[in-house]
Amino acid sequence: MLLNKKISVWYFIREIKTQILFIGIFAIAIGLLDELPWFRKISLPLNIPALLGTAVSLLLAFRTSQSYERWWEARTVWGAIVNDSRTFVRLVIQFMPARDDKTIKDFAERQIIWTYALGESLRKLPFSEKVQQYLNQHQIKGVNISNAILDEHSKQLKEIAASKGLTDFQQMQLNDIITRLCDSMGKCERLKNTVFPRSYSVLVHILIYVFAAILPFGLDDSQLLVEIAITFLVPVTFIAIEKTSIIMQDPFENGPVDTPMTSLAQTIEINIRQMIGEQNVPPKKENTSYYEM
Repeated sequence: MLLNKKISVWYFIREIKTQILFIGIFAIAIGLLDELPWFRKISLPLNIPALLGTAVSLLLAFRTSQSYERWWEARTVWGAIVNDSRTFVRLVIQFMPARDDKTIKDFAERQIIWTYALGESLRKLPFSEKVQQYLNQHQIKGVNISNAILDEHSKQLKEIAASKGLTDFQQMQLNDIITRLCDSMGKCERLKNTVFPRSYSVLVHILIYVFAAILPFGLDDSQLLVEIAITFLVPVTFIAIEKTSIIMQDPFENGPVDTPMTSLAQTIEINIRQMIGEQNVPPKKENTSYYEM
């Protein structure tokens, strides 16, 4: 299961309501004008709007493909975060000296907080009470809080290694996982901060509206309702496809197809707390709103 959230049809309509209204008014107006004798003389070969429609289709196909690729990469990165979080705590449990439960719990708690902090920072939301309380308690500050939390991992590992609590090989293995977590964080930040070229969206919009403008002149004028329906439905379909790609291209915007980072962080927390032997494992919460957060 990738996403199991029902997307409201009304949400989608609200996203393109202006374009629907504009094209609807245009389709009705052009259909009524076609009833005038002098307007009927304006005619275009059907292959001209068909050619332009093909060009729009190809551009939309590329746009949708690239948007899905960004969405899928985000989900893949968070899948790696889930795996590396489990592996990191598992190795901490294995490598720490016997009965050093406090150190194990420190690493486990810090890793849990890191996953929540990363998701909330990517969504540019205020930190949750759980995260903020941990940051205040441990006096963790910085421009990039997620990176600062990983620094705390490294500092504690260095202290333990200096006291001969870890061998060089064990320290290297744990540092390797921290490096992978840092790489995943960087990939998320790249996806968040790299926007799809604005010029491409402008080009697609212009071509869709040009297509909508010339389409009626290539249709049969004898069937008014059919002409209005086609003039309305085909451009709206193009706009809907384009809006779908726009929604999907930003996987960390707290939208309906957003990467479910909170749910994944909850899964990580449950797994880690079970691994360190905590009895009262918090249940995984259901999404409390349309956007998961």
